[in-house]
Amino acid sequence: MRKKQSLVLLGAGLVFGVGAIFLMLQGNPKNMGLCIACFVRDIAGGLHLHSAQVVQYIRPEIIGLILGSFILSLISKEFKTRGGSSPLTRLTIGFLVMVGALVFLGCPMRMVLRMSAGDLNAWIGFIGFVLGVFAGTLFLKKGFSLRKTYDLPALGGYIMPVFQIVLFILLIVAPGLLAFSVEGPGASRAPIWIALVVTLILGALVQRTRLCQAGGVRDVIMFNDWTLMVGTIGIFVAALILDLLTNNFNLGLDGQPIAHTEAVWNIVGLFVVGLGSVLAGGCPMRQLVLTGTGNVDSGLFVIGMGLGAAFSHNFKLASSGEGTTINGRVAVIVALVLLLLIGFVNSRRENGN
Repeated sequence: MRKKQSLVLLGAGLVFGVGAIFLMLQGNPKNMGLCIACFVRDIAGGLHLHSAQVVQYIRPEIIGLILGSFILSLISKEFKTRGGSSPLTRLTIGFLVMVGALVFLGCPMRMVLRMSAGDLNAWIGFIGFVLGVFAGTLFLKKGFSLRKTYDLPALGGYIMPVFQIVLFILLIVAPGLLAFSVEGPGASRAPIWIALVVTLILGALVQRTRLCQAGGVRDVIMFNDWTLMVGTIGIFVAALILDLLTNNFNLGLDGQPIAHTEAVWNIVGLFVVGLGSVLAGGCPMRQLVLTGTGNVDSGLFVIGMGLGAAFSHNFKLASSGEGTTINGRVAVIVALVLLLLIGFVNSRRENGN
């Protein structure tokens, strides 16, 4: 059974990697064919929640991932409105994870895509991600929990998927109400319908296979179980092969697209992302897809990410290709401390005391 699951996850990872590189080749930013943190940040800008003009666009990819999961969960009868598991804490974790992601310049998915393209900064950041996940597993072993979820009135689970439909309608019929980048990463985008169709498929795929970068590393550390990790390996392999075939592989530290070379802050940023992802029960991509299945708590995590993105750009926390900011360095340390505090407060000893 486990061998079959590994093969399914490997196949899903390969498809996801191909999809991400395809979107890059269709116009999305280099080494950013699909980045949950970056694209949620772009949507926040597109909705005028921040004024960073180079990162403003209603990304169809986020809409597609949520709706792909939503549609499949309806078909498979897995859609179920549930939540109530420390909702404000989950929103806060989403906010803090976004702070870490924007200091590094990417979520775990973009980390893998950057690694496959030869960006050694991402390999260095991967050390922080693994350490952050490891720290999260220590809390899990101490009984960390954000408490159980509850069945909720059905309407709540439909809010985020319906909101995605509203966003897409606005993008198509009322773009004048939105903000659009004319330069920078926000201006690099695949055609709307291609981006939507590809991510509808990928969203359904992730929903079906439970693909998750943080979950894969967590299972290796806690149980020596590589089943979930095989999916991430599949993404890396597919992206690496396509990057090599399309001359998008560039091994080194310098000159990488939308990246900086400050190793310490790449490590700290992804440490925060790894730790926060374990505490929340999944990486940003996994949270996004769970939102489509009616998980209100995951929806709050995603909203927290959007608020974190707006805050990061309005108060100059986000890094750029030039490097980190002083504000960003302070903020990511504060984020780390707060996540550790959340971990300690919500842990209990094995005897239940």
